[in-house]
Amino acid sequence: MRSLTRKRVLVTGGAGFLGSHLCERLLDAGNSVLCVDNFFTGSRDNIVHLLGNPQFEVIRHDVTFPLYVEVDQIYNLACPASPVHYQHDPVQTTKTSVLGAINMLGLAKRLKATILQASTSEIYGDPAVHPQPEEYWGNVNTIGPRSCYDEGKRCAETLFFDYNRQHGLPIKVVRIFNTYGPRMHPDDGRVVSNFVMQALRGESLTVYGSGNQTRSFCFADDLIEGFLRFMDTPPEVTGPINLGNPGEFTMLELAEHVIRLTGSSSRIVHKPLPQDDPKQRRPDITKAKNLLGWEPTIPLEDGLERTIRYFRDRFFA
Repeated sequence: MRSLTRKRVLVTGGAGFLGSHLCERLLDAGNSVLCVDNFFTGSRDNIVHLLGNPQFEVIRHDVTFPLYVEVDQIYNLACPASPVHYQHDPVQTTKTSVLGAINMLGLAKRLKATILQASTSEIYGDPAVHPQPEEYWGNVNTIGPRSCYDEGKRCAETLFFDYNRQHGLPIKVVRIFNTYGPRMHPDDGRVVSNFVMQALRGESLTVYGSGNQTRSFCFADDLIEGFLRFMDTPPEVTGPINLGNPGEFTMLELAEHVIRLTGSSSRIVHKPLPQDDPKQRRPDITKAKNLLGWEPTIPLEDGLERTIRYFRDRFFA
């Protein structure tokens, strides 16, 4: 059952795609929210509608440096999450994951605050097990172009569990699978935003490889509900817990959905598959169902329609 006590909650990466949705939900639940973001990939536009709320505060800050605030809970979402952004400055990406985790864990330890880490399905790499349960250790290329993100997040998980074992810190580690929805960055290189922007511009949709590689797409509202339920679990429920949609689609199927829903006359073109790009990705969400009573409720069709409407209104009105 959701707690009714007002809390002061810190959200790092709070002006990002997921962070802004989380800030919104926390405020709606009556909490006081401190949004921290360095605005590298986050945008003030994502939170401008919250700025008039007296319970909402924004600090421009990079989590690779310590932060001294007083809060009850911490959601650590700060890190570029799309290949275009995290490969732009790979050293900084690793620093954000690792130093950011160290700084936020240190803050949580001082405050005795529960802290949730936004980890990722990328820790499974190009998986040799399908679907991916939390017990799977993954298949990651430690020296590839994606490893700054994959290995940074893996190291952050290590730090979280070591702080839990060594200091008794209450932690929650969530592994996020592909998520989409309003406020995605239009040029983040992720497949949903790519396809929607290309279709709305009347450009050809770019499919990498054969297009038979799969992803599972979870709408942002469903994912944030999972975050909130996870944070409300007892201290012994640490995770990691997969959050994502077990409905699996090929890239070609997704491209065809987007073309149909936008009414676009776009064609589909193929380009070479990037190095280490996973060929299959689908979460086993048994733990999320059992421990959180959570599973996605928004079908891909409905979520895509809402996402397309956002991009159309925001960039093509």
